[in-house]
Amino acid sequence: MTTEILVIGSGIAGLSLALKLATSYQVYLVAKSSISESSTQYAQGGIAAVLDPFDSVEVHVSDTIKAGAGLCDEKAVKLVAEHATQEIENLVSFGVPFSKEQNSEKYHLTQEGGHTNRRVIHAADHTGRSVLETLINQAEQNDNIIILTEHITIDLIIDKTTNECLGSHILNKKNSKIITLLANYTVLATGGASKVYLYTSNPDTSTGDGIGMAWRAGCTITNMEFNQFHPTCLFHPKDRSFLISEAVRGEGGILKLPNGHAFMAEHDVRADLAPRDIVARAIDHEMKKHGIDCVFLDISHKDPSFIKHHFPTIHQRCLKAGIDMTKEPIPVVPAAHYTCGGIETDLNGQTDLTRLFAIGETAYTGLHGANRLASNSLAEGLVFSKMAFLKINQIYQPVKITQFEAVKPWDTRHVTQAKERVLITHDWDELRRIMWDYVGIVRTDKRLKQAQRRLTILKEEVREYFYNHTLSSDLLELRNLVIVAELIIESALKRKESRGLHYNLDYPNNKIKSQPTRLKI
Repeated sequence: MTTEILVIGSGIAGLSLALKLATSYQVYLVAKSSISESSTQYAQGGIAAVLDPFDSVEVHVSDTIKAGAGLCDEKAVKLVAEHATQEIENLVSFGVPFSKEQNSEKYHLTQEGGHTNRRVIHAADHTGRSVLETLINQAEQNDNIIILTEHITIDLIIDKTTNECLGSHILNKKNSKIITLLANYTVLATGGASKVYLYTSNPDTSTGDGIGMAWRAGCTITNMEFNQFHPTCLFHPKDRSFLISEAVRGEGGILKLPNGHAFMAEHDVRADLAPRDIVARAIDHEMKKHGIDCVFLDISHKDPSFIKHHFPTIHQRCLKAGIDMTKEPIPVVPAAHYTCGGIETDLNGQTDLTRLFAIGETAYTGLHGANRLASNSLAEGLVFSKMAFLKINQIYQPVKITQFEAVKPWDTRHVTQAKERVLITHDWDELRRIMWDYVGIVRTDKRLKQAQRRLTILKEEVREYFYNHTLSSDLLELRNLVIVAELIIESALKRKESRGLHYNLDYPNNKIKSQPTRLKI
């Protein structure tokens, strides 16, 4: 199979880019699950953009750089802050139902941790879902977009003589057949890698597939030590982790101990509106200090109608767990939430392999630095889909026919059907526990090295299994997560300081000067 553009991933970045490219090119959009199953679907808070006349690009840039703890690329920050407003207007024109002020046509803007002003536009507390549904509707009606669901990418196809990406090998999960999809340009929009941790707010699709494939292909991977832990995920022993939006604190929610004591002012002058890294560490500290399983987020002092209007999804989800947030506090714990590092790109989304782009959470653009400012992620996906579109349109050249003809299909001659799957199941669980216990919110070199030793054994087990058995989605995801874990640990060991999301008890202070952590095979 051959196409002009191959987009791998169906979140906000992948869909936005596919729709832009489809005005001029044939696009294959590959989703490893249903088209709607991505982190975008679960994004509650909103999209950060300068939409208030009393706000400014300069202040948005300043807030982002401050949250990024000295490691943001200022050019990337300015790019996103300057272009986000136009991308919001495009979404409005598509029909995204953003929330408005009561009895007004003015859009309601909320304020989240780390933001100086109200600049987060949202659709109640289900912004991601509303945006995604709108984009999917547009994509499904576009004849130039061919959507492949339940297809997981195995590896990129690289012409090693020219250092060009020529497409990818893809596993059809429904019939276990492997297809070779050749493309003039390939875009990785595969999302983050938070499933590498035992507890996460992310969907099952967040297994770092793009990062794993790009690493094997020879791309530079940057700043993988910076994993954002969302400070407030619903804690319920018998329920799946569910994110409690930053906007709850933005609208007056207060973090408390079981005895009702509000503790955040003891950790930061911004109290409950401090950035996520500070809040997550504060909660982790209080839980360990008091030997408690969770803390509590209390917004019950607000009018019940206000809570139900602003947080309908969270309110209903909590009710299912037996918690009425209009009358009682919500039990919360931190959980892995966002991958700030990833495949290094320039400001057009280009990787260091020709014909390969990366956008969205899988990419490292320099925007987030050492910590992502709340609601900047959807903005990044929108803006970099625009930049990638403009660049591909500018440089578009078909691959030589002889290069495509030289590509061989995936070799399955020497593999057999596995007699049992216990190794995959066991290694999945062990990997995520290792990362949670040793490479979590607070780290030490000893813990990191223990994790590294145990990971070496897992990596060899997975490598041997991969080359000897029929491929499955679980195996491919595990293979990618092992690489992600390895990159996180290696990056964390290289950083001899504490900065942003990376906190090492052996190096508790910031260095005066610091650089991104770059890894390359």
